[in-house]
Amino acid sequence: MDTIDVDVAIAGGGACGVMAALRASEDPELVVVIFEKSTREGCNADVSSGSLAAGGTRLQREAGIEDSPQRHCEDIIGNSGDESLRDLVMSFCEVAPRYVDWIADTLGYPLEVGVDMPRKGMSVPRLHADPERRGGRPLMSFLRAELASRDNVAFVDEAPVRRLLTEADPDEPSRERVVGFVAEQNGRPVEVRATTTVVATDGFANNPALMQRFASSLGTPFYGGVSTSTGDSIGWLEPLGAQWMHMEACLRHGQVTLGHGTRVNPALPWAGAVLINCDGERFVDEQANGYSGLAGHIQAQPGERALMVWDEQAMAETITSEMMRDSLAAGAIHDAAGLVDLADQTGIAAELLARAMRPLPGRRAQQGRLHHTWLTHGVLTTQGGALIDTGCRVVRADGSTVSGLRVGGGSAVGTAGPKSEGYSSGSGLMAAMGAGWIIGEEIAGGLTS
Repeated sequence: MDTIDVDVAIAGGGACGVMAALRASEDPELVVVIFEKSTREGCNADVSSGSLAAGGTRLQREAGIEDSPQRHCEDIIGNSGDESLRDLVMSFCEVAPRYVDWIADTLGYPLEVGVDMPRKGMSVPRLHADPERRGGRPLMSFLRAELASRDNVAFVDEAPVRRLLTEADPDEPSRERVVGFVAEQNGRPVEVRATTTVVATDGFANNPALMQRFASSLGTPFYGGVSTSTGDSIGWLEPLGAQWMHMEACLRHGQVTLGHGTRVNPALPWAGAVLINCDGERFVDEQANGYSGLAGHIQAQPGERALMVWDEQAMAETITSEMMRDSLAAGAIHDAAGLVDLADQTGIAAELLARAMRPLPGRRAQQGRLHHTWLTHGVLTTQGGALIDTGCRVVRADGSTVSGLRVGGGSAVGTAGPKSEGYSSGSGLMAAMGAGWIIGEEIAGGLTS
């Protein structure tokens, strides 16, 4: 077996792994290598909206928005109700404005504050996206291109990591430390030994056995994530004493178009869209739930589906999203001249539609031409994972940490709390990039264990 020696070995070339490599490689003396299962298949960040949640950025200040990492953290905790991870959530919120400003100002990626992107539980606009709302893939391609320009970084694609390398920890001989991993490159194993190993692989939402083990209550939702989310790190970290936390929580989505698998803009409820079940009932206050929380409500409806209806004004306010463009291109969104036409197309009586579409207090009435689509619930990625400390070290049950190892991204616990309903928009990408930033900064600063 071929063996290579590096300073930093990273399993996973998604948001966390790439950010860790970018920050660690700021030290030109460090040699960094990423082994990625498949950029062709993509990572969770690739298929995300690419929205960067951060409080206290330059872009917010210039837009007259008062925000801070502390306020951001309070919003996330308010959604999740989970005080147990406050320190970890705060550590991610503290670095979020730093990496957003760095991506925009130092690297030159076009970003703006999404004032058109309201979300449940978000007290001020803090999602940052490119002006064309192109999604996560262009952002990740840009960051990987920046990696490719650095002489001290190697990105090895189509090279899945198979297992971690461990040996007795010299400081605690009864415990093991991580000293690298074995990956597969061109069909052959290669041993990668490193001072610091980073595990930043995707979650387990595409592994039916693990979903049944940890999240069976979600039923059999549409899966809208990437094929590489197979939970490989669970088998690597469990023997090291990792504690699993919030494994039932997922990034769910209650706005998945039925039969197409695209998504509509999560801002639609704030633009006036309503949800109606097959019996013609408006069964939820759409603005009282984020898109992850809506999934459970739709799962409980007849046929696990619901009709979303909105008017021309709402369409004009939300059409800029790549999700809307994808849904229109897929033929998932239909037009109706009015309630009678909508009734003919959906099979729901016009009088029931009229009753369901009456505006709630403080909301506007829909007018004129209507747009509609049938929605179901889906899972995009998992939010549970290994419990880590604020330095992204795996924490064992006795409070000790695993030497030589840092963990983030889909391999680590997220910020949603114990239930999917606690997910805050943009927090999955924030936790992944935040962990990568923390890991890379500490490695570049000389902290290796």
